[in-house]
Amino acid sequence: MKSRYLPVIALLLLVLAPLVLPTFQITLLNYIGLYTLVVLGLVLLTGVGGMTSFGQAAFVGLGAYTSAYLTTTAQLPEWLQWAAGSPWLALLIGLVLTAVVALLLGAMTLRLSGHYLPLGTIAWGISLYYVFGTLTSLGGHTGVSGLPSVELFGIVLDKGEKMFYLIWAILVVAIVITRNLLNSREGRAIRALKGGQLMAEAMGVNTFRSKLVIFLISALFASLSGWLYAHTQRFVNPTPFGLSMGIDYLFMALIGGVATVWGALLGAGILTMLKQWLQDLLPILFGSDGQYETIVFGLLIVLMMQKAPGGLFPMLSSLVPARFRQRKEISINSNAESLPRRELPKSGQLILEACEVTRRFGGLVANNNMSLQVHAGEIVALIGPNGAGKSTMFNQLSAVDTPSDGEVKFLGQSLKGKTSREVASMGMSRTFQHVKLLPTMSVLENVAIGAHLRGNKGVLSSALHMEREEEQRLLKEAAYQLERVGLGEYLHEEAGSLALGQQRILEIARALCSDPCLLLLDEPAAGLRYLEKQALGDLLRKLRSEGMAILLVEHDMDFVMGLVDRIVVMEFGEKIAEGLPVEIQTNPRVLEAYLGGAE
Repeated sequence: MKSRYLPVIALLLLVLAPLVLPTFQITLLNYIGLYTLVVLGLVLLTGVGGMTSFGQAAFVGLGAYTSAYLTTTAQLPEWLQWAAGSPWLALLIGLVLTAVVALLLGAMTLRLSGHYLPLGTIAWGISLYYVFGTLTSLGGHTGVSGLPSVELFGIVLDKGEKMFYLIWAILVVAIVITRNLLNSREGRAIRALKGGQLMAEAMGVNTFRSKLVIFLISALFASLSGWLYAHTQRFVNPTPFGLSMGIDYLFMALIGGVATVWGALLGAGILTMLKQWLQDLLPILFGSDGQYETIVFGLLIVLMMQKAPGGLFPMLSSLVPARFRQRKEISINSNAESLPRRELPKSGQLILEACEVTRRFGGLVANNNMSLQVHAGEIVALIGPNGAGKSTMFNQLSAVDTPSDGEVKFLGQSLKGKTSREVASMGMSRTFQHVKLLPTMSVLENVAIGAHLRGNKGVLSSALHMEREEEQRLLKEAAYQLERVGLGEYLHEEAGSLALGQQRILEIARALCSDPCLLLLDEPAAGLRYLEKQALGDLLRKLRSEGMAILLVEHDMDFVMGLVDRIVVMEFGEKIAEGLPVEIQTNPRVLEAYLGGAE
């Protein structure tokens, strides 16, 4: 069966389900749909973005209680009376309120790292839970009853069978929006958050903004689920919005596959059905006293995490015979308009200047009064033995780190106070000593991250699939740069499957994709074979002839001596020599410190 028919069959089954299934089964499907909507947000937040949140149930409660208050309170404040009794207006207000709360909480907690972030989400999740149970206007722990049914196109959705269609229609739209977002320029930035933040910032991605975006989207999905829950049950109390339910949502994501959209549906379905089966079966086996299902469920979760840590959906997908699996290849429109190119500075113009840069780490001086210059149309090498301070200097030049003393100027502007993202927008791009790429993302998409600053379509355009023209231009540029560096045949391969030398070349293609006037290369020839080094040298010479300035750190002296125009030599954080390759080769201090000494 061709995979393109599967969505049609799935939609047909959803339409027929309320007509053929008993009420109890429809109720379970409604819960699965509601839970999936929340877990979908966790896929973005935790699985893709790498940020664990225990507080999603609180956002569900925010949507539910907002609608309960607005549709059941007899005397609303005057400024809210326009929304009295209307579930749809309550939904709008609930989403706005959720957005405001999410932005405030996100601004406070998303800058936390390590275990502090999940602890922060627990804190505000518990706080919102107690707000719901404390305020008398929200019914306290007793809750609020008598919520009106939702009415759509004159049809009153007063039964579970009718709400089923609304719940699943909204869920299908949410899945489409999520998939559209992830397969876009904004989505690549979001996918770079987990394990690639330093690289993403160097490519011009505002990683905090990307974090805030997925935090907001996940909160809105949860709030929408809460609104649907409130008008399905027509009653709300604080119990479903506590920390235990927040943990359940995380379990659903982990069971299904926290990094996959379809895993959200699978996890919500399995957990919901499993809980129901255990509640029915275990009392028969062990008696009615005690919560045996919780104990058994916990043991099953631990077992599953050991056997399938990535979740069930990836595991099940791997069991599908290869002939039925379709290799996902991103289409590239060769007729798409090319991206505009930066006008490179005139040959010989001063591009980068380091003026007596010193960097201290406590009592350790990693760089001491380091000065160097790089001009347009010139390749400069920064060399020195291991521990000489080259990488630290490299970070000062690219604004990843800030000098303790001295100054770095790029295109005549001081980089003091600027972030690596701002410097990238000025025309500087870099690679890394230890390769930084997203191994499960395709080679093409990894390189397209480099073109992030050359697009401007935002989250809404991406979610609604309205950025296709710009996306094709970005992908065409990425494909061009990959062809340029000799990786054109690997466009659709996973980046992690490439050899180390090819991954370094991929990083150069990604850096070129940002259209820089200055290229900083950190050990670009490491891991390359002889012919690959020759091809890299030819590429760098071509870039130099076009007017690009290049600064590279490299240990391969044969590669350096036959390529660069000038060499700066470091030892113990200080510059000990500078000059032409032939001068460096005969410099006694260099021979003693580097070329003739042990590395």
